[in-house]
Amino acid sequence: MATDIAARLAAVRRRIAGAAERSGRDPGGVTLVAVGKTWPAGIVAEAVRAGATDLGENRVQEAAAKRPGVPPATWHLIGPLQRNKARLALEVFDVIHTVDRPRLVERLQAVLTERWPGRRVPVYLEVNVGEEPQKAGVSPGEAEGLARLVLQAEPLKLVGLMCIPPFAEDPEASRPHFRRLAALRDELQQALGRPLPGLSMGMSHDFEVAIEEGATLVRVGTAIFGPRRQT
Repeated sequence: MATDIAARLAAVRRRIAGAAERSGRDPGGVTLVAVGKTWPAGIVAEAVRAGATDLGENRVQEAAAKRPGVPPATWHLIGPLQRNKARLALEVFDVIHTVDRPRLVERLQAVLTERWPGRRVPVYLEVNVGEEPQKAGVSPGEAEGLARLVLQAEPLKLVGLMCIPPFAEDPEASRPHFRRLAALRDELQQALGRPLPGLSMGMSHDFEVAIEEGATLVRVGTAIFGPRRQT
């Protein structure tokens, strides 16, 4: 299993490099987050030992149980965050990708101010680029207002935008959604008068398209660990 993970990780890195080079970008400008959802700590640890420096998890409690058994890495929360799990999330994760509503911003700010004064946590705004009613994420039209609220929260450091486009078998179907997120990021930079360098977009089936459209961070699970385990 360790050999398989190392080989898959290397293959994903080659694909990242290829996609970056096709679009005239430096592959070093793309961060690979290895998503270990449903996999035990021992398996995720193998990815770290194979060179993964950034890990992604969807569930706060699963990550809390897993992190003590994994070598040091940067942990990214890429799943929805409930307000009542904000404290635990801040204990476990270094980066949060799913800030999507004012009440969550207020809760994160309050917990950080109380428990970790002086700490600043990098966050992404999750944008519902497909405007799907069943999905989390701020609507594109409300993203600027939420971004301004985050900028007023001193313990939070707004680094960019994140999206999960509508799923389609064809990776090319994600391209317009990635393009829309990149365009929204450019609009927000102008409106806010400050850089938002991060674009967290692209997963196992479409990360190469995401990189071609400007992704700075891709979240890859299945292509590294294999088909997701049932829980």
